[in-house]
Amino acid sequence: MFLPAIPPQRRIQINTREQAWELLTEFTQSESLRKHALAVEACMRACSRKFGNGTADDEDLWGIAGLIHDFDYERWPTAEEHPYKGNEILKQRGYPEVITRAIMSHAEYTGVTRDTPMEKALFACDELAGFITAVALIKPGKSLAEVDAKSVRKRMKDKAFARKVNRDDIINGARDLGVDLDEHIAFCIEAMKPIAKELGLDGSAPRPT
Repeated sequence: MFLPAIPPQRRIQINTREQAWELLTEFTQSESLRKHALAVEACMRACSRKFGNGTADDEDLWGIAGLIHDFDYERWPTAEEHPYKGNEILKQRGYPEVITRAIMSHAEYTGVTRDTPMEKALFACDELAGFITAVALIKPGKSLAEVDAKSVRKRMKDKAFARKVNRDDIINGARDLGVDLDEHIAFCIEAMKPIAKELGLDGSAPRPT
């Protein structure tokens, strides 16, 4: 799996992105889950520039939260264990509360409220990134270039499509972040485009003959 490089000056002192990637790959073998992590990371980095303090360290913080938000899901997929098991591991490995709390708050059933812009952004990007990916994968070229807010909204109305994705979470996430849903969808699509190749959504996949 290709690991996009992050310039040294944009790394944070504690729990670097490289360490976060190693954590993710230690617990997650599924390519689709790793790609989802990268997609959410990309959306979170974009959100940090829009809603955060604008520093490189802040962007890394938000990005790392997105990258590892589901790192324990493959091993402990039940609501009784995820993200609780992962949260214990994160604390053991020295991840700061700003990250552990954001990850706890992205699951509605934990009861952890979303109070900060980073916490709200993670919730607003998680399900949406997965849904955007699902929409891209049914396009003729399997490319993000073929996806726009209109096509995503159209598929959201089809309850049989990507049925595991919670539409209410997508809607409520944008609302709580204080952004228009169509604008947020378009924003996340654009955030994911620079890593379309790593996501397998750059149109290079062989087309059926």
